[in-house]
Amino acid sequence: MELNTSEKTCQKRGINNIAFKSEEQDQIYIDVNSAAETAEDVQKMSEEREKSMLEKKMEAVQGYLAEHSDQIHLFIRLVLGAGFVAMVIAACVLNLNRAVGLLVLSLVTVLFLVWDWTMERYGDRLWEHLCPIRDLLSRNWFWIRWCIYMSVLVAVVCWLALDTAQQGTRQLMSFFGLLLFIFLIALFSKHPFRWSPQTLLSGIGLQFVAGLLTLRTTFGLQALEWIGKQAETFMAFTDVGSKFVFGDSYKDHFFAFQVMPIVVFISSIISILYSIGFMQWLICKTETPLLIKPYLSELTLSELHAVMTGGFASISGSILGAFISFGIEASHLLTASLMSAPASLAIAKTFWPETEKTATISDQDLKLNKGKSKNVLEAASQGAVCAVSVVASIVVNVISFMALLAFLNAILSWLGGMFDCPQLSFALICSYVFMPLSFMMGVSWEDSFIVAELLGIKTFLNEFVAYQNLSELIKRRKAGGPEYVNDVKQYISVHSETIATYALCGFSNFSSLGMAIGGMSALAPDRRSDISSCGLRSLNAGSVSCLMTACIAGILYIPDVQCPQFLSTEFSNANVSSSTQLVTCCTLLYNSVTAFEPWNVTAGEGFSQSSLRGCCTLTPPTHFNCSSVF
Repeated sequence: MELNTSEKTCQKRGINNIAFKSEEQDQIYIDVNSAAETAEDVQKMSEEREKSMLEKKMEAVQGYLAEHSDQIHLFIRLVLGAGFVAMVIAACVLNLNRAVGLLVLSLVTVLFLVWDWTMERYGDRLWEHLCPIRDLLSRNWFWIRWCIYMSVLVAVVCWLALDTAQQGTRQLMSFFGLLLFIFLIALFSKHPFRWSPQTLLSGIGLQFVAGLLTLRTTFGLQALEWIGKQAETFMAFTDVGSKFVFGDSYKDHFFAFQVMPIVVFISSIISILYSIGFMQWLICKTETPLLIKPYLSELTLSELHAVMTGGFASISGSILGAFISFGIEASHLLTASLMSAPASLAIAKTFWPETEKTATISDQDLKLNKGKSKNVLEAASQGAVCAVSVVASIVVNVISFMALLAFLNAILSWLGGMFDCPQLSFALICSYVFMPLSFMMGVSWEDSFIVAELLGIKTFLNEFVAYQNLSELIKRRKAGGPEYVNDVKQYISVHSETIATYALCGFSNFSSLGMAIGGMSALAPDRRSDISSCGLRSLNAGSVSCLMTACIAGILYIPDVQCPQFLSTEFSNANVSSSTQLVTCCTLLYNSVTAFEPWNVTAGEGFSQSSLRGCCTLTPPTHFNCSSVF
């Protein structure tokens, strides 16, 4: 029993020793693990401390940049501006003639930037300082207004008298046509006794001044010609992409492969300008349906009518590029767009005067979104993709309308054949229906039927087909072929081409009417019925605006014809027929004549005596005796 007890005691002690040793080993393992974990924690803490120090430094830098962001932006702008000024100065020093374009663009940009900065900071203060002058003008505005009207009237009459004496009576018809269109708009006004003469005269006055500056001043003509050449050069870059995609023979399919890519290119450029914010700045200086989208629901019927009229009386930038590619003078298209803007508002407010209370919208409330593109490349891609629908719409419309026109001409010819008139066609009908309008715009009698045909095609089909036909007439004139073939006129004079260019420059046709109503209704679904009710009247108002622009162009435009060479070539032919261009050149020749004695008459300014004899045979002058030249 005792042995067993001692053995048990020994066993217990052994077990306790083993347990103790095991606990010691565990403790050692725990201590080792704890030491390892402590080392890792220390390393992590040091890393976090270093990281936090870097973050603190970055946060400090970011805070400094945020605090001084205005100064930093100003410094960057000053550096870039100084670099740009240095570049312009260096370009002017190297070759001033070559750098004129860059210098003009730079000065115009600086002018707009300074103007916007000045108006933003000091506009309200300046308006307050002008308060005494404004009060003085408001108290005497009735007499001041009538003095201005009478002065303008006397100036216009005197100018017309002097200009008629110098250039002939051709522009008088355009002037009477302008008065006729104004009378018709006032007569058929929605509210004939509610329209404002001040609005009408102001719009026409601005239109006339714009035309005078661009068509009768040397600077205006040179500026427009320069802009037109730059536009043509800009459009020519499209040929690189067209040639790469369609091959060297892309010009064989002129409309599809040379004209339509211009629409894609310009759409891409406009999208880029939207992305950088330039178009928002530019559009906020005008008024477009896109800009006033949030306010369309609040517009009165007269204001809706004015917005739609402005759209019908103008063309978009991408379509303008397509017309330039047809061979139409870019300077005239740009001038027409400029002149039609004030005319469309004046005609719209006369044709549908304001009779409701209008909502007031401040300039600060007008906002335009920047777009969804994140960078310039994405903006360029989005602009090109968006142009696909526009190109498709143009192509399918041209295909359908040309096919419909051919079908209609076939039907009319079939019907006309029953009455011994197989030449009856849509163009022939339009030439008689629109001929009075064409003639009243100042087009010569022999050209008025052709221009009337173009007006009819533009109104009932679209402006693309009309401008394409006009480009064919221009090409025939420049080719120098016979003016008449089988008693059919093959081309029209330069003066008639110019008037037609201005008259066709607008979206005022029935195919655009549906697109305008649909587009405006999508922007303001709650005004769908009001927009539809304004559609037809706004179409007529837009058409009249374009015709008035053409009348003013007919008054102001003087064709740049080399009359000495033209008369020498014309009178060298066996058969000479009277034409508008011939009469114009003979008038210029008569103005250059110097009569020293009744029998001593000499032509100047490069005209020859043989040309003087030929003109005297066709259209004898009134201020000297032609017998002395024979």
